[in-house]
Amino acid sequence: MNYLGIDFGTSGARAIAIDADGQIVGEGRCQYPTPEPNAKGWEQTLWALIDQIPQAIRQHTSAISIDGTSATVLLCDRNHIPLVPPLLYNDTRGGTPAIAPTHSPAHSTTSSLAKALWWKNNLPANILANARYLVHQADWLSSLLHGQPGISDYNNSLKLGYDPQTLSYPDWLLGVEISPWLPNVLAPGDAIAPIQPQLTQRFNLPKNCMIKAGTTDSIAAFLASGASTPGDAVTSLGSTLVIKLLSPIAINDTQSGIYSHRLGQQWLVGGASNTGGAVLRHHFSDDELSSISQRIHTEIPSGLDYYPLLTAGERFPISNPHLPPRLTPRPSDPVRFLHGLLEGIAHIEALGYQKLITLGGGPVHRIYTAGGGAQNLTWQTLRAKALGIPLVSSLHSEAAYGTARLAANLVAKA
Repeated sequence: MNYLGIDFGTSGARAIAIDADGQIVGEGRCQYPTPEPNAKGWEQTLWALIDQIPQAIRQHTSAISIDGTSATVLLCDRNHIPLVPPLLYNDTRGGTPAIAPTHSPAHSTTSSLAKALWWKNNLPANILANARYLVHQADWLSSLLHGQPGISDYNNSLKLGYDPQTLSYPDWLLGVEISPWLPNVLAPGDAIAPIQPQLTQRFNLPKNCMIKAGTTDSIAAFLASGASTPGDAVTSLGSTLVIKLLSPIAINDTQSGIYSHRLGQQWLVGGASNTGGAVLRHHFSDDELSSISQRIHTEIPSGLDYYPLLTAGERFPISNPHLPPRLTPRPSDPVRFLHGLLEGIAHIEALGYQKLITLGGGPVHRIYTAGGGAQNLTWQTLRAKALGIPLVSSLHSEAAYGTARLAANLVAKA
């Protein structure tokens, strides 16, 4: 039997099929059809990805799971048809939801809750009259496969206000006007329903192919890494810097931007910084990053004290919407400038892990690395110096692989 994981990221989507031993047996990759993300484009991408998996693999696929970007949401009618364009993970128009406690991950300008409240307060009455389901990107895409509306998972629903410790919506959320929109929440990896009959014929999938609850893209990347025991951590070096530590306790600290996802009976604690690859690409092309980084002498400090950000505002390990970038002085030598940027990002990562340890997350034994930045050996050397913690290669760097493992029950349910 085979298992299919599908990852909807910020710039494109990926599908990976694995067998019962976790070996990859099929892959697909697809860019979104339009620069501006939209539900129709996501649907087209989903069908294209499934089509890219060889038919011989599809016809023996027993489960499918999908991950999506955290806090990307859709508002749908009773037929699960989107009423308005989706609001994306980085949309801040709703401001901070005053109803959410400050320790809640929903107490954020980019949370699912902030977006839901913005819709409630700003959409025309005729649209609101037809609103029935608030769902996340992964939820909606999964529903295209199983046909059941209004179902989510507790990773995606964390920033909506769902409490993963009690496995329920808190009282403060059930009393607000949007409460009728809230989805039913399952554990990631839980079975939802078999695939819809018309899709078994269209894609030559088994009638009993089960669609399972998904997760977020960052959790899927953690699941792909192979990290499995307390003290294992994963750093994702993508457009932003995301760190997660497997801990026996949940930690939520507003001042540090730290929040916790449930992972079976354990917790993934961490946060996302606004530093990362996007800052590097603002100053250097990919070719320049590759060639210039090879000229850096990592044994000699740059002498620069940078906090690399594109614009003012930081989420983690300092939660400050007004924190300014620190990128001066800028040397004329591009090698030294890049050296300073990479050092600065490494120091932010080290500060993040120190915060987790200080707040009770437990010791960090090893750090797996995911994301495009994992390919830059100079960056890895500078990170190793700053962290003082063993760095190990991820089992796989693609989030879709983690979601496939979730579908196959090869991981503790997230």
